Amino acid sequence: MKIGIEAQRIFRKNKHGMDYVVLQEILQLQQMQTGDEYYVFVKPGEDRCVENSDNVHVIELHCPSYPLWEQLALPRAAKKYGVQLLHCTSNTAPIWCDVPLVLTLHDIIFLEPRDKGIAGHTSTFRLKNKSIYQNMGWLYRRLVVPRILPKCRRIITVSNFEKQNIISKLDIDEERMAMIYNGYNEWFRPQTADDKRQPSYFFFLGNTDPKKNTERTLVAYSKYLEQSQTKRRLLMADLDRNYLNDIVSRNHIENILPMLDMPGYIPNSQLPKVYNEAFAFLYTSLRESFGIPLLEAMACGTPVVTSNTSSMPEIAGSDAILVNPESSDAIAQAMLHLEQDRLFYEKQRKIGLERAQLFSWRNTAERLNQLYHSIL
Repeated sequence: MKIGIEAQRIFRKNKHGMDYVVLQEILQLQQMQTGDEYYVFVKPGEDRCVENSDNVHVIELHCPSYPLWEQLALPRAAKKYGVQLLHCTSNTAPIWCDVPLVLTLHDIIFLEPRDKGIAGHTSTFRLKNKSIYQNMGWLYRRLVVPRILPKCRRIITVSNFEKQNIISKLDIDEERMAMIYNGYNEWFRPQTADDKRQPSYFFFLGNTDPKKNTERTLVAYSKYLEQSQTKRRLLMADLDRNYLNDIVSRNHIENILPMLDMPGYIPNSQLPKVYNEAFAFLYTSLRESFGIPLLEAMACGTPVVTSNTSSMPEIAGSDAILVNPESSDAIAQAMLHLEQDRLFYEKQRKIGLERAQLFSWRNTAERLNQLYHSIL
């Protein structure tokens, strides 16, 4: 079979969640001897992370903007190369396309009201974002998704939580839905004793997206510093400095500033070292459809403090450290518990290592291949 895979952004240097998902799916499918041919449609970029092979053909499509690339260039290329199925991997797809469609709908946050609490919470925390780029993306998805869902042969999502959320809110027939878990890269594993330094800091992947709960997590860190005898530093990746300053000023937590390390964007290839040298990983989002960083940290043997909302209990498991993300006190107490109880800390390391083994990109790719064949 000839299968088209939309992977517009995988050649960009600074990749994010959905980019890594489709990249790993392609690399695994490339290794499988299924007799299928995959046509991977990408936008040109400097990080050529997928090469042509007998079963994978990389097709670069030039277009000035994301919407034009997806709505015009992609369906034309799919028709030109004669693909029998087009898998669009990042929530949106062409509205007009002659090729049968499969869509990965990672989440429907963009269809949820922006003036309400996240995932049913009564918090006054609001889904507002000052980024023009993110606002335009939000509007584009709200425009496109309702129009393409009726045309999709299958709609894939990444957790049972999100599957039920999509079914209930969009009135989708369950038979059209497929749940396929994400995985994690094999280089996420505990370092050897010779390579690993003594774990020293808390690690938090914070950014300006409100769902990441950065403000409450920083307030929790301030409370942790007030009570801790050790006072570990906090490493924060990919956070805008002006956004940080606003949070600090608004909450009067200037005491945390000397304790923060902010290296900016951390490439995925460097994250195993960062996780391994972290005392614990804070993944205190208000809402996630899956949460790959959970698996990455656990696979490195790093205890994780995560939220008891949305998909995170499903992925992390019932024995993980689950906290109410709307309570900065709960987050701080979990950090202190790990620090003050060595037996509890070691138990969480073991739980995480065992839990991560349930997920792999190979399993994801095999499920995808089965789905493609079930349609055609």
